[in-house]
Amino acid sequence: MTNNSARKFDPITLEILWRRLISIVDEADASVARTAFSSLLRDAHDYTCMFTDSRGQELVQGTFCTPGQAGAMALGVKKIIKSIPLGNYNEGDVFIVNDPWLLAGHLNDVCVLSPIFFKGRPVAFTACVFHHSDIGGRVSSDNREVFEEGIYIPVTKLYDAGKLNEDVLNIIRWNVRTPEEVTGDIRSQVAANHVCAQKIIEMMDDERLDTLDTLADEIIDRTESSMRSAIEKIADGTYAHEGIIEGAGEKSDIKIKLTVKVDGSDIYVDFDGTSDQVDWGVNVVYNFTYAYVFMAIKSAFDPDIPINEGAIRPIKMTAPEGSIINCKFPAAVAARMQVGHFMTEMVFNAMAEATPDNIIAGSGGTPAQTNILYGKRANGKPWHTMIIRGGGMGASSRFDGHHCAIFPANGANTPVEILESDTPLIIEERGLVMDSGGPGKQRGGIGRQMIIRAPDDGENSPKRTTFAIQAGRFIYPPQGIFGGKDGSKAKFLKNEENADPSGLTFCDPGDRISFVSAGGGGYGNPFERDPKAVERDVEYGYVSIEKAKQYYGVIIEPDSGTLDLDATRRLRGISSE
Repeated sequence: MTNNSARKFDPITLEILWRRLISIVDEADASVARTAFSSLLRDAHDYTCMFTDSRGQELVQGTFCTPGQAGAMALGVKKIIKSIPLGNYNEGDVFIVNDPWLLAGHLNDVCVLSPIFFKGRPVAFTACVFHHSDIGGRVSSDNREVFEEGIYIPVTKLYDAGKLNEDVLNIIRWNVRTPEEVTGDIRSQVAANHVCAQKIIEMMDDERLDTLDTLADEIIDRTESSMRSAIEKIADGTYAHEGIIEGAGEKSDIKIKLTVKVDGSDIYVDFDGTSDQVDWGVNVVYNFTYAYVFMAIKSAFDPDIPINEGAIRPIKMTAPEGSIINCKFPAAVAARMQVGHFMTEMVFNAMAEATPDNIIAGSGGTPAQTNILYGKRANGKPWHTMIIRGGGMGASSRFDGHHCAIFPANGANTPVEILESDTPLIIEERGLVMDSGGPGKQRGGIGRQMIIRAPDDGENSPKRTTFAIQAGRFIYPPQGIFGGKDGSKAKFLKNEENADPSGLTFCDPGDRISFVSAGGGGYGNPFERDPKAVERDVEYGYVSIEKAKQYYGVIIEPDSGTLDLDATRRLRGISSE
């Protein structure tokens, strides 16, 4: 077959090709884990790989990706590709960009984009975004403008027809604290794109395809049809919610106001009435806001539908320009997750009455706790790392919340051994926090505590260590829903005293920092929880005997740790007959 522009794909062939496309991106993902320098990428997986057709329409993203990056990339990569005529790409070109307003919302998310050539023509594009833990600048959420937050890279050729632009790498090297790690991670991005491109070319050759666009149209159209069918199951109407997000430290609270209109198979989300952008780093660009709005709708209505251009089409969003969720340049955006992560929860709250079984209560991992730690070792060599930590996930109508979940973002908790090998710091304690999960028929996930110490042992001691924290839930806890109780609040302590999470915290050798993640909200009346489930919670250390009685009406014998069912029934007012 020499021309497949009108080719039709039978269902079996289409499924085989779709699975092969997924495996290609997942192989690129795997190459990141093998080649990345930063533990944030190797271990916490804070990156996203994807590829598009020749028109920039997202076709496939990696199985393990972060919704904020992926959703924003689907919009931003398409803009980049459309801004450059298809005939102006060269085989071997590689572009690099971290423009927050074009892509994923802050300078740390660096995108590397490559055209894929087959038989001398560009047939697709592959891209990956890495969250670089070090992008230079003043690493603090209380910056006032994006200029303070690090190096700003517009769409630039890193490779021109296969030739590396050393000047670009040198500019980056001289603007970051750990240049070997940063440039190593950029090369890992280039390698991931190369893996993806090679496997796409192999597939096209095997399947005798001259273009991917026809296959893309088939997949995207089917996805759109499935997404619209899922949306049509929700009753038409306009659903509203107004929520408050706390300001860090002494900063003012932020109001989020939205309406979700369901009209047949279309959804319109409008944020009119939301607070204006602020002069510190929690402002959110349109793409990042859209990403978490999309994440909420997609996961609530049908999480099993493939994610590509087709899933995006039915969902429209408007947000006032200059508002905190559609900020204007040069707003500070480094800590945009402190507001942006809440968009999923806001949509869930708006849709709660319309689709109660498809949403969850507030999560302690919203927003994820991002901890940036850097300093110099005793020998003067700089070190820099970032860890992302989750809290208790909100409960649903059917399941308890997960513990230590980074939701609605995606990622993994950095192992203690990795953090201690990458830095001079010591982890003194890490564990779950009893009674932190919100009581409910389904209990909220459990929060956790981690204590980090800057060691004071002579010549191996680090010099001053700087902590920058981007987090939330210190004032307002994750809310329970439908009778469920709130989860516990987060805490940030230095030497057992409350520390200010809105700026930088400096530690000398011997100082201790404690991070306590919030617990998830509960779902439903706690007195309706199965007493046996409460007994297990007490056994596992999730719930104390006292709180089992107070919140669940469940009596646990202190000596044996077993359930007293008769006493429980009396306390709950249930007849034993």
